[in-house]
Amino acid sequence: MKSAADRSYQLAIAAARTAEENRAENIVILDMRTITPVFDYFVIGTGNSRRQLHAISEEIEHVLEDELKDKRMGIEGYQESRWILLDYGNVVIHLFDAETREFYALEDFWSEAQRVPLPWKPEEPAPAEAPKG
Repeated sequence: MKSAADRSYQLAIAAARTAEENRAENIVILDMRTITPVFDYFVIGTGNSRRQLHAISEEIEHVLEDELKDKRMGIEGYQESRWILLDYGNVVIHLFDAETREFYALEDFWSEAQRVPLPWKPEEPAPAEAPKG
């Protein structure tokens, strides 16, 4: 039996991977557990069109509900399609168009949240120091 924290992590990773498989860009998972008792993780991604945002949200729903047997608690913004929010309780998925993501800047607003590395991506190396001379 998985703990609630393990389950939240599993859902966040599955949502992020599904978003990437559907060509979402700049995918970020924020660990919210030390900041608020309301959520465990935010998953944030950018789509390039209304159609793509719909496809990403629908695929995430399919994976989380049909494959992982979780139940969505709410959805916001689907009709407007500039910011679609999928609420799975401990995990909230935010799908934006580029302009809306920049405007709301959730990563800046929640800047104290730890970024969760995406397990399928190699870690970014630290920038090299400029040679002294």
